[in-house]
Amino acid sequence: MIMKRNSSLAAVTVGSLLFIANVDASDPVTVSSKIDTEGSVLGQLIIQRLQQGGIETQDRLQLGGTSIVRQALLNGEIDLYPEYTGNGAFFFDMTDSDVWNDAASAYETVRERDAENGLVWLTPAQANNTWAMSVRADLAREHGLETLEDLADYLNDGGEFKFAASAEFVESEQALPAFQQAYGFELSSDQLLVLSGGNTAATMRAAAQQTSGVNAAMTYGTDGGLGALDLIVLEDTLGVQPVYQPAPVVRQEVLEAHPEIAELLEPLFESLDLETLQELNGLVAVEGIDPRQVAEDYLAELQD
Repeated sequence: MIMKRNSSLAAVTVGSLLFIANVDASDPVTVSSKIDTEGSVLGQLIIQRLQQGGIETQDRLQLGGTSIVRQALLNGEIDLYPEYTGNGAFFFDMTDSDVWNDAASAYETVRERDAENGLVWLTPAQANNTWAMSVRADLAREHGLETLEDLADYLNDGGEFKFAASAEFVESEQALPAFQQAYGFELSSDQLLVLSGGNTAATMRAAAQQTSGVNAAMTYGTDGGLGALDLIVLEDTLGVQPVYQPAPVVRQEVLEAHPEIAELLEPLFESLDLETLQELNGLVAVEGIDPRQVAEDYLAELQD
């Protein structure tokens, strides 16, 4: 999965935007997404839901990374794509602000700021695809681990623990050190298995296979392999990490031409909680099912 945070993203001023005027309601809505698994799933859900509502669409899914898709939207090359609220920290050069650690504040901030760019943030999903610490389900059940506060108590009581993570997660002040400081625990070098790169597939696999005694892993909140590998995300009750809720972002001109877009997508995104997104992502990433089919089946369930 592509990391949601990207320090290379630059703030974009209104004067640099290239909007396409006079959007006609008969024009197809060009839907795009990022190149990762979740992007393909969310993009297909959006396309198929709009089509169900009688809106013609053009598929430009999995266009690229955050900076590419974001700029395409600002330039009017695409009309709508799912973005993450926490990326507003990079879009608006606000990485030092704690507004991103609260779901409601993050959403309101990015919604208000992007309105100046002619972009509208629609209803977000109630899921948070941010950096997380996850443990094997058997460990969680045996010791009642549901939150990072539970983990801190377990560790401070001498519980057996070995954590697989990337070097970035271990060293970045915003990741493991921030968790340790907030929750009052510290992992020794013997409790860490540091893997090269930032691929959560590798860290999750290490925990699932208990490589070198690993029973916990760095993950993202909605990683598709979590359920399949029987891993549990520990809740960040103190809000240490920025909130990355996925939400559709649409050009204002397009929404004015198709006001029904908001009504069509609101119940869909309201249904996408953490466990649901984990499951949908897992059907693609683990079981190899086509994202188009995953979206079709899920939308059929919603209508039942």
